[in-house]
Amino acid sequence: MADCIAYQDTNYFSSFMTDYLAQKESLTDFYEHFPKLENFKKQVDLKQENYSVSTRKVLVSSLREQYKDTQISAKSQENIELLTQENTFTITTGHQLNLFTGPLYFLYKIISTINLTEELKERYPGQNFVPIYWMATEDHDFEEINFFNFEQHKIQWNKEASGAVGDLPTEGLEEVFKKFSILLNDSEQSAHLKSLFKKAYLEHHNLTEATRYLANELFGIYGLIILDGNDAALKKELSPYVKNELLHQISSEEVGETSKKINELGYKIQVNPREINLFYLKENLRERIIKEDEYYIVHETNIRFTEEEIITELDNYPERFSPNVIMRPLYEEVVLPNLCYIGGGGELAYWMQLKSYFRKEKVSFPILLLRNSALLMSEKQIQKTKKLGLSFKDLFLKQENLISKRTKEISAIEIDFSAQKEQLQQQFKDMYALAQQTDKSFYGAVAAQEKKQLNGLDHLEKRLLKAQKRKLKDELQRVVHIQDEVFPHQSLQERSINFSEFYQTYGQDLIPKLKKELKPLDLQFSIISLTE
Repeated sequence: MADCIAYQDTNYFSSFMTDYLAQKESLTDFYEHFPKLENFKKQVDLKQENYSVSTRKVLVSSLREQYKDTQISAKSQENIELLTQENTFTITTGHQLNLFTGPLYFLYKIISTINLTEELKERYPGQNFVPIYWMATEDHDFEEINFFNFEQHKIQWNKEASGAVGDLPTEGLEEVFKKFSILLNDSEQSAHLKSLFKKAYLEHHNLTEATRYLANELFGIYGLIILDGNDAALKKELSPYVKNELLHQISSEEVGETSKKINELGYKIQVNPREINLFYLKENLRERIIKEDEYYIVHETNIRFTEEEIITELDNYPERFSPNVIMRPLYEEVVLPNLCYIGGGGELAYWMQLKSYFRKEKVSFPILLLRNSALLMSEKQIQKTKKLGLSFKDLFLKQENLISKRTKEISAIEIDFSAQKEQLQQQFKDMYALAQQTDKSFYGAVAAQEKKQLNGLDHLEKRLLKAQKRKLKDELQRVVHIQDEVFPHQSLQERSINFSEFYQTYGQDLIPKLKKELKPLDLQFSIISLTE
């Protein structure tokens, strides 16, 4: 069974996110409805006001075309057909085309999305809810996606890459497959992993096709719909907003103003808008569009357009205009009957910079839900943690703080000079009373002496703590060892380890187990016990 702790107690989430989860009043201007079950009815009403029947038809047509060469599950096929109906809505997550899914949280994003659709169907049986995985096929940051980590090894795809990553041919992945295969054990589960990798990456032509196959194999049974936004028909639906961006640069102004407000509240800004938040996209090319005087320039190329020429280009080739991180959320909400976007803390933080931009463009702003986060532990690791007298919350401490805390708990000597400090301060009260009767210089001398002696006690306390750490070294090493096991490189497990590391042991039980334990609207960090 899953245990859980509050996000603010993990020390791994920004104050922006923890304040959002606490529904801090100062943040209400940056989102529409908070992710509560009862608020989805309001979101349905909001979405119905500005999602057209014609866009719905285009969406379904594009999905049928995208799936024409994919062996689709009955549930996914049913969901595509449900999207023809006006009472069908989507819950969406998005992610890069990371090699072999990348870090574990890829699974958590999609499972959160699937589970929420099921929970909504129970609450609102009169509507249908479809889970969407929006593939970030147009990204061009190859270095962010060309590897995954497996048992302390970085398995990397080395090649020259340019343009949209979804178009990258899968040539060269045979070497990656060989390296991965050597590292896997001889279990039946490992054989299945090899088959998954081989079929995805060695039997498909590009990264988009490979990722669609892999996500469909892992989640198709639950009705997941995988959507490629690099689609001419869907981009035609976006083109009025692209035209607005080219001619009036609305996003820059609106997002800039909101970002300033967020900054003034003391929070870090996730993304900074450009004057034009679009790329120009062709084969092996995805570069920023920049306005210089009367021309629209494609960065790092000789391509340039007048205003009339670039609008003609948009009308004729909408697929050549690629939204950046600022405009992609708008694109998703324009083409999907979407109610909720599920993402990580950084993603939701930049979505919250966009609300006024959505309002300006008259597009409904979705509910923003923090994806599930989890720490996966074997039964053996859980027993070891308990035997060492550690709580799950202890494991989330910075390692130096964990060592100090545990030293104080197991030390036979009291390593806390609070009582001595209080006694010292009490003694100095009499000195201060005497000093009041003399001049300021004596009062200052008393204060300096008090500070010196308090600093001396602090120093002695640190020396004692250090001495006890040496004395209790063996036990503390066991504490460090268990934390290192579940927090690789002193970071959240979900941000580095690939699912294959667990699949090798737990096989096809892994995803159903996660699906059973992760509750998207609970808004807490899960600790999940895995049984071999």
